Amino acid sequence: MTKYAIGIDYGTLSGRAVLVDMADGREVASASMEYRHAVIEGELNGVPLGRDWALQDPADYLEVLETVMPRVIAEAGIDKNDIVGVGVDFTSSTLIPVKADGTPLCFLDEFKNEPFAYAKLWKDHSANAQAIRISDALREAAPERLARYGGNLSSEWTFPKLLHIADEAPHVYDAADRFIEAGDWLVWMLTGQEIHSECHLGFKALWSRELGFVPNEFWGKLNPRMKDIIGTKVSEKTTPVGVGAGYVTAEIAARIGLPAGIPVATDLIDAHAAFPACGVTKPGTLLLIVGTSGCHLLLGDSEKAMSGICAVTQDTVIPGFYTYEAAQAAVGDVFSWFVKNCVPAAYKQEAEERGMNIHALLREKARRLKVGESGLVALDWWNGNRCVLQDSRLSGLIVGLTLSTKPEEIYRALLESTAYGTRRIIENFEENGVEIRDVIACGGIAMKDDLIMQIYADVTRRTIRLAKPVEAMAVGSAICGAAASGMYKDIHEAAAHMGHARDKIFTPNADDAAVYDKLYDEYRQLHDYFGIENDMMKRLKNIRED
Repeated sequence: MTKYAIGIDYGTLSGRAVLVDMADGREVASASMEYRHAVIEGELNGVPLGRDWALQDPADYLEVLETVMPRVIAEAGIDKNDIVGVGVDFTSSTLIPVKADGTPLCFLDEFKNEPFAYAKLWKDHSANAQAIRISDALREAAPERLARYGGNLSSEWTFPKLLHIADEAPHVYDAADRFIEAGDWLVWMLTGQEIHSECHLGFKALWSRELGFVPNEFWGKLNPRMKDIIGTKVSEKTTPVGVGAGYVTAEIAARIGLPAGIPVATDLIDAHAAFPACGVTKPGTLLLIVGTSGCHLLLGDSEKAMSGICAVTQDTVIPGFYTYEAAQAAVGDVFSWFVKNCVPAAYKQEAEERGMNIHALLREKARRLKVGESGLVALDWWNGNRCVLQDSRLSGLIVGLTLSTKPEEIYRALLESTAYGTRRIIENFEENGVEIRDVIACGGIAMKDDLIMQIYADVTRRTIRLAKPVEAMAVGSAICGAAASGMYKDIHEAAAHMGHARDKIFTPNADDAAVYDKLYDEYRQLHDYFGIENDMMKRLKNIRED
């Protein structure tokens, strides 16, 4: 009898559930839903927010769960009793302050207008000053630990956000019994068990099995309120990936249409779920996740501390290996920014008349351009640079604009800029002795847009294969659910049966790649000048903030 697992993937703007055949990883049915409140920026219930804030309402996460789960079961037309495993992945670090029973502070009347009481989304950069303070302090107190995070912490990580709350909203800090990753919180809501995934902790919270957490003494020196944070506000209970975290409770089962008692796997970071989904459980394959942001993941046999990466951790995704992560803070977000703010009305009208999405129209026009024809080159830092410069205060740039520049030329230059950023990350890995033999791509943009994937292949001079699963992250979570169910002995065996890459490949075009080499040289000059030699971008932000 066929058995199934469900993977629930929470992205930046929406959540989705995919029901997967546990025998071969086939995607049987899927359902998705956009968050009611999307990303909360600019203001919260009339309370102004800073430019770098990005919040979410955890009520949206529950609404997704209660909506998409019954829908995906109904679409599949199966007996729900044949579902024997559930997995969850989530963007990270997305941090929620909660009470002892898991209730988010923002659900309480006294905190409904308090920005610090809401989920701090991964791309919230309001804790940049705290990230710098922590990095400077670690550089003196524990340089070996900081080296595992590329030599600098991002404001997107867990403890900069915690220090930000302690510094600027002590009443919220004091009122919270726990600070918890959104993925861990969802598992708590499903199982009634509070767990803390080693995947989130290892990559975002400075934790390792070898060293544990950064000690309380360190945090107390940065803010006295944090003198006992580990063991109180931050739980020391850690749970590995690929194992069961608990079972679906009767209460939540009645709300989402599942039988009670189904095993729920430990959650993991959304991008990292691509490993099992693509069947990657050995070193040498670069996973390229192209979506709202970009993520570049590799497995390794050994640890190589290097600058310019997000982190390297051991046993936090695929047991037995080190996982390296680098990333771009914005990819799809850059294209969306351009469409929202810079596309003329005539283009929008043309798209409407032709029944096309505006992105599809711009890609159609951009595809007609020869490489280098626009005379433009751009930097991909519209949301800061996460790798290899690790500086969230850098900003975007386009060089070569003239009075004859067309919107599609700018749009293509922005597509190309994200490919240049990926090439720089690949070079950094190889310069530090981390081998990349092949590349598999997944993520919403990679699966839908042949133009950008061909540009990535040409710019990087790499053959790129697409993941087989349409919803790779959700399938990866389902594979974790399958491992937790006991049908497979571990995540390795589950991934071997359920994870795959497809045969569709993008091969570099030699002529276009030769021109892109020249354009990439120009990108590198801009990259090094504005990223290393000249602080103009940060000075401009200081003037803006003053």
